[in-house]
Amino acid sequence: MSLQTMLQELSAGMVISVKIFVCTLLFSLPLGMILCFGRMSKWWPVKMLTKLYISIMRGTPLMLQLLVVYFGPYFIFGIKITPGYRMIAIYIGFSINYAAYFAEIFRAGIESIPVGQYEAAQILGYSRSQTFLHIILPQMIKRVLPPVTNETITLVKDTSLAYALSVTEMFNTAKQIAAAQTTMVPFVVAAVFYYIFNLLVAVAAEGLEKKLSYYR
Repeated sequence: MSLQTMLQELSAGMVISVKIFVCTLLFSLPLGMILCFGRMSKWWPVKMLTKLYISIMRGTPLMLQLLVVYFGPYFIFGIKITPGYRMIAIYIGFSINYAAYFAEIFRAGIESIPVGQYEAAQILGYSRSQTFLHIILPQMIKRVLPPVTNETITLVKDTSLAYALSVTEMFNTAKQIAAAQTTMVPFVVAAVFYYIFNLLVAVAAEGLEKKLSYYR
């Protein structure tokens, strides 16, 4: 296999990895915020259920969660698994896992805001939703951006776990080529792809962080 053909196949696998990455962020970030509100709820059942969910998601391997999401409908409800469900299971598994991590990051960011800011907003006549949207949320975003960036970089590398459901993302493609050609070159090329991907994510996050540093 020529290097050009290898790059084409790995690029096709990279497209799948990017799709997993983008869809996971699109679903897990808002879901993480919802879980964050549940975790901070004053209603005890909601708080404990959310806390249990986060504990399970963070305490069990992502690969195991992917397998449960994929095979669960069949073994639990007897629903036939269709070929198209494979990618859906990947999106669901990654999203519910990362939402748990983002929820704790968001909670830490919100709780780091001084109580005096809530009291000042109340004195100024702000409602609870106005206080959160206009005062708390902007500061929270600035504070949680570094840990969110770290999780995002981890997500780039975790997309390789999609091989557990036989999805031909970049790592799985590199492994198949390496096995067929008995060479390490595909792994080296894949490593370069992952590094460039992570570098782009880090640069974008750094640029956003500088834009949000409007007090400096």
